Amino acid sequence: MTDNNVNVEAQDTRGLNFIEEKVVKDLAEGKNGGRFQTRFPPEPNGYLHIGHAKAIALDFGLAKKYGGVCNLRFDDTNPQKEDTEYMEAIEQDIKWLGYEWGNIYYASDYFQQLWDFAVALIKQDRAYVDEQSAEQIAQQKGTPTQPGQDSPYRNRPIEESLALFEKMNSGTVQPGTMVLRAKIDMANPNMHFRDPIMYRVLNMPHIRTGNKWNAYPMYDFAHGESDFFEGVTHSLCTLEFVVHRPLYDLFVDWLKETRGETPLDDNRPRQTEFNKLNLNYTLMSKRNLLALVQNGEVSGWDDPRMPTICGFRRRGYSPEGIVNFINKIGYTTYDALNDFALLEAAIREDLNMRATRVSAVLNPVKLVITNYPEGKTEEMEAVNNPERPEEGTHTITFSRELWIEREDFMEDAPKKFFRMTPGKEVRLKNAYIIMCTGCTKDENGNIVEIQATYDPDTRSGLPGADRKVKGTLHWLSANHCLPAEVRLYERMWTAENPRDELARIMDEQKCTPIEAMRQMKNPDSLHVLTNCFIEPFVAELPHLSYLQFQRIGYFNIDPDSNASHLVFNKTVGLKDTKKV
Repeated sequence: MTDNNVNVEAQDTRGLNFIEEKVVKDLAEGKNGGRFQTRFPPEPNGYLHIGHAKAIALDFGLAKKYGGVCNLRFDDTNPQKEDTEYMEAIEQDIKWLGYEWGNIYYASDYFQQLWDFAVALIKQDRAYVDEQSAEQIAQQKGTPTQPGQDSPYRNRPIEESLALFEKMNSGTVQPGTMVLRAKIDMANPNMHFRDPIMYRVLNMPHIRTGNKWNAYPMYDFAHGESDFFEGVTHSLCTLEFVVHRPLYDLFVDWLKETRGETPLDDNRPRQTEFNKLNLNYTLMSKRNLLALVQNGEVSGWDDPRMPTICGFRRRGYSPEGIVNFINKIGYTTYDALNDFALLEAAIREDLNMRATRVSAVLNPVKLVITNYPEGKTEEMEAVNNPERPEEGTHTITFSRELWIEREDFMEDAPKKFFRMTPGKEVRLKNAYIIMCTGCTKDENGNIVEIQATYDPDTRSGLPGADRKVKGTLHWLSANHCLPAEVRLYERMWTAENPRDELARIMDEQKCTPIEAMRQMKNPDSLHVLTNCFIEPFVAELPHLSYLQFQRIGYFNIDPDSNASHLVFNKTVGLKDTKKV
């Protein structure tokens, strides 16, 4: 156990969420000897998604705020699905979000203690070995309104169950032919009390314990005891564990009795539940995300369309923006479907403060300043971030031939088109005011070049620059920029609630999850632009740098990027343009 006594006197709890109110109250009353300890217990069977970030922010955030400790505990009780790759990724994600754990533990650290506890429960006639199939056990469970039926093995002799339990770990028992069940109450209205399974046979090696175990504990049996062994004071879980809480408490009480301790309420881990993070147009399930990866529907766990933490990191989301979003939506005791636009708004707000401003042209067309001297260049000063003047400036080269966005020119423009059109003036950002004089088209009528003249007295910073024009355009010198690939991302799913839609399709069509997901997948979720240009100094910035492409949106540098092939991901637009 970790000694982390926290002195918190009774305080005003207004403005605190309901979990924090409970923590403050427990600490003020001196429960658990005044200690405060949480844990984040992911199963290492996949990469963490944005839903896990909510639990991380709560577990680690409260521990930090109240001087306690939060440990990372890998729930490695199912060797069929677990891998060290996932453990390493989980550690990286937690650190990236800005949190540090006190210690790293594993459920497998307690396999011997859990086994010994299970043996003690058999000796107390609180557990027995059942040799029925999973189907038979399920049929005997009953319903919430009808009691279950006792297993024919429920009252088998204690010595027989002890011998069979040892046999379950011998490697000679076929998986599915024996389980260890707690003997509780087959008529209890809480279905989890109807003789839950404590151990099952898997007969496979574990990534940490090797071949020592062939029988492994179930989550409901291992979780509360692991909390107790570690000295956890507050076990924070999502709402689906509300019905599991009585069983959690019962196993902890049995453990304390077995150890000769009094099951006092003020010296135990206490479970509190909060709502999951659900986002519209987002599918969050490690099982389904794994299917997408394995079937090649995405490029990997860190595909920027994935709701994984590493996917958001690669797309350019900031950890501060994610945590700010989580704090804004808060914690409640009821589930809700949050609008993804709220997350994007939080990211946009944060990136506005940290992103370096650069000029990039995604759909280029040539602009020639006909009265600008050929061969002449000028270095214009561009602010790196107007929100943070201390970050300084960089220079951008101006010349006779430029690239501008094709959408910024219209030959026959409406009255309120304040960009480039013949006979009207616009300002080139950080440079001059220019007058469009015309354009050149190819044999198919496509515009291949735009012509304009500039006013040399209107350079930014000169007195003549005060003259007002209604449009300001970004640009790049055609001979002083670098080619780039830009990846534009949209929602991966066409359904607002893809979880429910996935279930509906599978039920109606009797198809697999991946077959159903393919029907929901947005075919336009990724557009790759290969004919883009960007300022040269960006090539010197590290991967994942936060950028704002002026007048376009927020982007970052993809890990695929290198000096000879620059690659950028669109993170989020400058404003919310989606209509739901």
